[in-house]
Amino acid sequence: MGARRTPANLQIDAGFLAQLQEHVAAREIERGIACLRSHQDLIAKLDPSQENAARLLAQLAIWTDIGFSGPPLRELLKRFEHTESALRSKLSIAEYICLRMTEGVAAMADEAEETAIRHFDFVLSLGAELDDRFLLAIVYFWKGRCLRRRGDYDEALIYTGKGRDLALALGHLRMAAVMQVLESWLLFQQGKWKEAMRISHAAESALRETDDYVTLGNIQSFYGRMARREGRFDKAIEFFESAIRYYGKRDPRHPNLARSLANMALAKRGIALQLQKRIDSDALRRRKTSASRQGKPSATSRDSREQDSRKPDYRGRLAQLRREALEHLEAARAIYQQRPNHHGVGTVYLNAAYIHLDSGDFQRAEEEAASAYDVAEQKQDYILMGRARILQCMVENAKVEEEIGGGADPGSHARRAFEFSQEAIDLAKHTQHHLLLANAHLWQGLTQCNSFFDNPEAARESYDLARASCGANQPDNNMWQDLQTLGARILRKGSVHPALKAWSQGAVGEKTFRQISDEFAEIVIARVWEREGRKVSRVAARLSISPKKVRRILARVGRQKPRQH
Repeated sequence: MGARRTPANLQIDAGFLAQLQEHVAAREIERGIACLRSHQDLIAKLDPSQENAARLLAQLAIWTDIGFSGPPLRELLKRFEHTESALRSKLSIAEYICLRMTEGVAAMADEAEETAIRHFDFVLSLGAELDDRFLLAIVYFWKGRCLRRRGDYDEALIYTGKGRDLALALGHLRMAAVMQVLESWLLFQQGKWKEAMRISHAAESALRETDDYVTLGNIQSFYGRMARREGRFDKAIEFFESAIRYYGKRDPRHPNLARSLANMALAKRGIALQLQKRIDSDALRRRKTSASRQGKPSATSRDSREQDSRKPDYRGRLAQLRREALEHLEAARAIYQQRPNHHGVGTVYLNAAYIHLDSGDFQRAEEEAASAYDVAEQKQDYILMGRARILQCMVENAKVEEEIGGGADPGSHARRAFEFSQEAIDLAKHTQHHLLLANAHLWQGLTQCNSFFDNPEAARESYDLARASCGANQPDNNMWQDLQTLGARILRKGSVHPALKAWSQGAVGEKTFRQISDEFAEIVIARVWEREGRKVSRVAARLSISPKKVRRILARVGRQKPRQH
């Protein structure tokens, strides 16, 4: 018995497919979605026996990824799986490739990156059989996205670049611009900020006149994350608010909108930490002033109280920022309940844990961090798992310093902190996220020199590993301050740098004299800088070198923040 015939009015016209492709290339999102909606009956009754059925399925995969809410891809794929063997055997290689493309997108939506990559690799291996550079460009881009999620940034950049080059060769400048947004993020992760900004601005210029609101929102979110890493938290909040407005134009419950809410919560946490430092320094100053004024007339105390009453309400602002941050996270959590995303949910748990830790609620911080790890583990999300372990290490260290819950075993929290830091290092090594690895080494160092372990030699080794792991990547404001804290603790405990010990015994390894000289300069300049009151000009005068060189070396060893481009 032959294949059943499809009614003439439900034939899949090649012109319809070409129109969908043109809308993708031009980033005409509303027009593309309207075109799909005008063919809803055709899509709902999609049948594998129809000519061009597999190619329409591939277009639906592309548009579903963009934001079209049609029949679930898994449901459509099942129709092809249940096709009679006679029909399935008649699928051409190009049609089968279209099925594998769709399976890859479905896996990507389920956050199953490994499965998605296997499907995309199959498609790319048969690119010549497909003979469709447009689809190949998109598959390269999709694989780049999967690799980025997995933390394989170098390889992700290669595949994203291949997709971009194909799109440019086809003359699809706007489609290439979408890929450049991912490219700029990957360059940012590699510490190439200037190039990342240049490419991102070019992409924004190409897409500004389109209604591709999700990509435009992604660009604003990228700017926000750069500003946050620089410590420009007010500016970061502006960018995240702009991103939220763009996402809301496409879908008020878009998952990326939830991601920006979570990022905005972190930016407000950054401002809150700055306020907390101001409050602590003011409290210290008042204690010193009070001690020095003992026995003086009470009028002086009244003057001091009057001055304090005119100061900004820092504590009130601090409480407000933390409350707003938690509200942003709750709003993000509500979106993820409707649009499940393991990485997003885990990030919400993680960011909430940071805020609870800052406010001294160690139990809530511990619970949220553990939930973040559990969610990440379900998808083997090594980046999120590593971040969760670092945060758990931070919580345990805070308990050590506060001498909380020691009981019969006062070292229990310290040992747990060390175990968490070691796990974080192991997890980070599964990725190319250099700052994640650096932060794991950093917190292992802070653990090694806490009040229980008090091991400055081991802490020095962790500090050096953290610095080396950073490479060209600039740490964010919090991490840079933590590096300074660790470096200061090591210096304060008077440890002798292991490299100096080794050199004094003639052990230089495979290093050249130039390498030894450079490393010696880093060690000496950092210590002279501490002794000279952290004044670059004094170091330059003391050692007869240029201030520029002093700043460059201090930035390299994490003692001064690099100047921004």
